[in-house]
Amino acid sequence: MTLKEELAAFYHRCGFADTADRQACTVPVYTGCLLVPLPNIETRHRYLKYHDLHHVATGYSTGRIGEGEVSAWELGTGSMFHSPLLGTMNLIALSTGLVLEPKRMWRAFRRGCRSRNLYPQTMRTKIDSEYWPDLPALRQELLESRRDPLPSALRSIEFGAYAATAMLIHALIAIPAVCTRVVTDIGLGYSFFKVIKPAKRNDLY
Repeated sequence: MTLKEELAAFYHRCGFADTADRQACTVPVYTGCLLVPLPNIETRHRYLKYHDLHHVATGYSTGRIGEGEVSAWELGTGSMFHSPLLGTMNLIALSTGLVLEPKRMWRAFRRGCRSRNLYPQTMRTKIDSEYWPDLPALRQELLESRRDPLPSALRSIEFGAYAATAMLIHALIAIPAVCTRVVTDIGLGYSFFKVIKPAKRNDLY
């Protein structure tokens, strides 16, 4: 299949529309136990297709853990240096992954340090012009296709800085959201214990 066909199949498997999400004013983002609506900004529109192709190429899922993994991988490839706003969005997803599966986040980050992403203009142009004929060719170009230019010790420090910042962002978003949720549910007549009772999740993976 061509990359366009691979992407269409990915959207179909995940139940995603390929255009409706771009028109919404907000987009739900995993933040711990909540899906928090955040502004659907232009930067997200511009890079969404390439982010989704990262999912396809790496095999990371679109669940809470998988979004954390692909975000850790993108940070390892240098997404923060390409676009700080894009990197910040990676940190939001990374925070949830760190809570659920921190070792998998570290492995994804280290894998990203030896990989390339599709965010630079030259790479996006190649995708749009169908430079790579299929998914194996794209994977050969992206995945673990370079040597990590930095030693492991520096990468550990870098990941630690990302993790600390991610958890700070997580707290700034999640705490007000949880408080709002509790107050709203109690106002709707739910008991306090029902409000705080954790729900069984089927979207972690």
